[in-house]
Amino acid sequence: MKEHNITTVEELYSVYKQPGERAVQKEIPKLDRHCRHFISLSPFLVLSTDGGDGTADASPRGDAPGFVSVLDDNTLAIPDRPGNNRLDSLINILRNPAVGMIFLVPGINETLRINGTATISTDPELMKQHAVDGKLPRSVLLIKVTSAYMHCAKALIRSKLWAEESKVERKAFPTLGQVLADQIAGMDAEQSDAYLEVAYKENLY
Repeated sequence: MKEHNITTVEELYSVYKQPGERAVQKEIPKLDRHCRHFISLSPFLVLSTDGGDGTADASPRGDAPGFVSVLDDNTLAIPDRPGNNRLDSLINILRNPAVGMIFLVPGINETLRINGTATISTDPELMKQHAVDGKLPRSVLLIKVTSAYMHCAKALIRSKLWAEESKVERKAFPTLGQVLADQIAGMDAEQSDAYLEVAYKENLY
């Protein structure tokens, strides 16, 4: 198998074509009106980080559409809501501020990709601007945008991600409590599911 591994850029481009002019030129160094509009519609993004020591992480972020604020042409603010307190992304950012994001909008097959650097802020005014029902986020990620571009629809067309027939019935996969009970010795599935149900209702913000 190893003799078929690609190990150089030259080998890579012997398999793939060079990117077309449009694919190269669509990358822009700031947020234009289309990026701003897409972000205002988006209720969900995936944040990727790298701690610099191989500890890569991809973390979902979601809230009401437009929960990410555009502060200026090169700055985004992302509120950090209560989670499991592993803090994988935040710890990585402290070690290496480089981040990548992909924004999704239900019903739209194109996605928005943004790269930049992140800092973690607890500025009181910034926190207050991102409060929900009077509850402040734990912190706010400030993203200094270095590049942005719209990604074509092929992946979402192939996956039929938004198609009604693509939806899977919840019973097709075990509950999180059942999964944890299988993975962690001594974990009780029903207790875990009961705990999660309360957390989902009372601790979203």
